[in-house]
Amino acid sequence: MSDSLAEKDEDRLNRLKEKVKNLPQLPGVYLMRTQGGKIIYVGKAKSLRNRVRSYFSGSNDLSAKTIFLVKNIHELDYMLTQTEVEAFLLEASLIKKHRPKYNIRLKDDKSYPYICLSMSDPFPRLYLRRKVEKNGSLYFGPFTSGLAVNATIKFLNRTFMIRDCTDGFFKTRKRPCMTYQIGRCTAPCVGLINEENYGIDIDAAKNFLRGRNRKVVSELTKKMKQAAFEEKFENAAKMRDSIESVQKILEKQAVINPTSEIDQDVIGFFGEESGTMVETLHIRQGVMIGNRSHYLKDLDPNQVGEDIREWFTSFITQYYFDNIIPDEVLLTVDLGHDLTKLLQAVLKERSGHEVVVRFPTDEKGQKLISLSNQNAKSRYEDQVSKNKKRALGLEEIKEKLGLPRIPRRIECYDISNFQGAESVASQVVFEEGLPAKDHYRRYKIKTVEGPNDFESMREVLTRRLGHEEWDEPDLIVVDGGKGQLGIAVEVLAEMKRDIPVVGLAKARSQGEFSDTEVSATEERFYLPGRANPVIFRPASDAFQVLVGIRDEAHRFAITYHRKLRDNTSLESELDFVVGLGEKRKKELLKRFNSVDDIKGATVEQIASLHGFNQILAERILLQLNEGDAVGL
Repeated sequence: MSDSLAEKDEDRLNRLKEKVKNLPQLPGVYLMRTQGGKIIYVGKAKSLRNRVRSYFSGSNDLSAKTIFLVKNIHELDYMLTQTEVEAFLLEASLIKKHRPKYNIRLKDDKSYPYICLSMSDPFPRLYLRRKVEKNGSLYFGPFTSGLAVNATIKFLNRTFMIRDCTDGFFKTRKRPCMTYQIGRCTAPCVGLINEENYGIDIDAAKNFLRGRNRKVVSELTKKMKQAAFEEKFENAAKMRDSIESVQKILEKQAVINPTSEIDQDVIGFFGEESGTMVETLHIRQGVMIGNRSHYLKDLDPNQVGEDIREWFTSFITQYYFDNIIPDEVLLTVDLGHDLTKLLQAVLKERSGHEVVVRFPTDEKGQKLISLSNQNAKSRYEDQVSKNKKRALGLEEIKEKLGLPRIPRRIECYDISNFQGAESVASQVVFEEGLPAKDHYRRYKIKTVEGPNDFESMREVLTRRLGHEEWDEPDLIVVDGGKGQLGIAVEVLAEMKRDIPVVGLAKARSQGEFSDTEVSATEERFYLPGRANPVIFRPASDAFQVLVGIRDEAHRFAITYHRKLRDNTSLESELDFVVGLGEKRKKELLKRFNSVDDIKGATVEQIASLHGFNQILAERILLQLNEGDAVGL
């Protein structure tokens, strides 16, 4: 480091140390920023001054990650909270919002599937939901996959004869549908069952989801015997089939503790220098219903200066930001009395009920922790193996494309338009060969009229490269051949950015009898200043990364384009409703996702929206349904 740079760095540290002296000795959250103002770390503290001062103490106990963090801090901000519990909650919220580079972060690429029971409805139904909301519904899970949830819902609907129709369909029925005719629903839509009797079926489904299996079988057996006694043999046969179905499912369940009546999560981990895998087992009423793995890249729990209590509690508070908090959480490490009590208070504040957090010393608890740690180690080894393959692929990309460094961050751009209308573009980002979905961006083309992919690409790249606060890519991929590549090169030159770029396009199929026959699906990679394309082996990891990011960009652009078309279609129909201005139209679009949803709504539902009334609601439904009536 030159003398001038060393002086600037010393001035930076001195300025920050002076600021630390003025921090209050109160609980709160601190935010560390780069020179451009980007948040790179969020932390919580019982005493802001004491905690932040430790970063600038010059101690040799700091981890390598913390040392790198301190070198990049230029600004410090803080937010006071009334209690340390509030500081924990605020930290998790800010990490989720800002995704700071040096924090432990849980990826949002895969939400947890839950079974939701809509208890606020007179006749509840079961849904798959990936977000837990405080709306009066009951949530069960999380489960291993959406397929598992859908299969369970299908089983419960058939076994306990719970309606599976949408609310719009339910409210407009005049006679029972086919599901009733085949004996799989009790037709609450037309009043063939009252709320009380329907509630008995709902209670049976709840007991099943809560793991009270013996009670479920007992109740079904009683109903079967009663139907047989009343000589309703068809109903008795259905009850018998339901009992058999329940028993078959129970045989497949992993029963951990048949006498348990509480919900538990068990959190273990395994880590080395490549990273850490955290494994959470979900046990409900003694039955294992699923597990979740989170890979924390670059976190070595064995590194000198790495405080396990710091990152582990941060993981827990983030993990339970959106997810159901059970009655008990078992941890693989002893956090100590004070921190354990604090974590219990945080989880109670978030869930509204008492939560036990403990490091188990009993035999059953230790076995669960051991199982969680074993799963973590196995998944860690799988992850490291996959990482090595991707690393080899990135190395091959570097060599074959002649890049100055390994492309750890790759950005890909794709243009989408439909019949000349509403051109859009997508920006997809891969980091270390994997999708980084929080960096994805969508663009509506503003300056180009009509379908012009070249000029649209120019606009998108110009807008993206104008965001200097975003991380710079090691490689830009544009979906298209030499034309799009040329545009990208021009934009990079105009904005004085030295970023490697490659164009990716499928080779055109030649005629059947051509001397140079080419497969229609062969991918070609074009480089600036090179006439012939670069070819990768389709089976290579390098090929999979590059084609994978192009396909993801294409999917992301098409999805956005379809959404805009759907919104335009919906808005165009609403434009014909007399008295429905822009503000009211936006309010209506917030509540309903499609014309069919609006048509299926009641007058009361629409009238309850802000700015609406019963007369307007009736007019909306009359005009939207008028076309349907004419077509009958």
